[in-house]
Amino acid sequence: MKLHLLNRTKFDNTSFSVNINDYKHFLKLWHYHPELELVVIIKSSGTSFIGDSIEKFEEGEVVLIGKNLPHKWLNDDVYFLENSKLNAKAVAIHFREEFLGTLFEKAPEMISISKLLQKSSQGIKFIGLEKKLIDKIINLNINDVFKRTIKFIEILYALSNHKQIKVLSSAGFRSPEVSIGNKSLDRMYDYIFDNFKKDISSKDIADILFMNHASFSRFFKRVHKKTFTRYLNEIRTGYACKLILESKYSISSICYESGYNNLSNFNKHFKDIKGMSPTDFIKAHLEKDKAK
Repeated sequence: MKLHLLNRTKFDNTSFSVNINDYKHFLKLWHYHPELELVVIIKSSGTSFIGDSIEKFEEGEVVLIGKNLPHKWLNDDVYFLENSKLNAKAVAIHFREEFLGTLFEKAPEMISISKLLQKSSQGIKFIGLEKKLIDKIINLNINDVFKRTIKFIEILYALSNHKQIKVLSSAGFRSPEVSIGNKSLDRMYDYIFDNFKKDISSKDIADILFMNHASFSRFFKRVHKKTFTRYLNEIRTGYACKLILESKYSISSICYESGYNNLSNFNKHFKDIKGMSPTDFIKAHLEKDKAK
């Protein structure tokens, strides 16, 4: 699946863009861009590919896609039939993380928005949003540019405080450059992403943080709500999915390139994390690529 860089920087003298896409079907292209993307599916259904996530999408869904996170919205086969009268419609808002300078990063009142934008590096689906908020996103463009900006901040603030979310892509698609503002955690992430292909353990991380091993394990589980071993396997599996999508290696090569010592162990952890085998993951993408 070839990955394309798209230009989303034409904002017509505004700091972000709001577009209503209304076509027979969505753009059938695996792509990325440095802008974040907030999407509301107004009409249509199909399969979303966000990082290494494969999910069905339907009308009313709201998703925030982080910068440079590969994605594709692929409609169901019926949308590609010659006599189809269906159409696919969505609102897409594209914006740079720094579109208001350092406001989100520096202002204490904006800290929840800053955390939301950081979390979007893996893609976020918002579940159970009020219709009033969804309508506010859909109708954002009817405002003048100043009111539009104020309302967009309000939307981001509401989304940042919404509790029902689903993080879509696994940690292997998370950019190691993303910082969460804690030097110890940053050092930990740097070490993990630099060494996940090697045989590393939670004790190795504890040592670089000058922490007792048991204390580190409790600390890590409190921060991530999962064990270090699970987190490391998610990173390795996410990286494996990235290699699969790029079609660069065979399954056996990807196993070792991702940090696993044997194919059996790789298949076991891949299925546990992705809910399907590596072979089924490839088939799911190939079948959708053939959709007309």
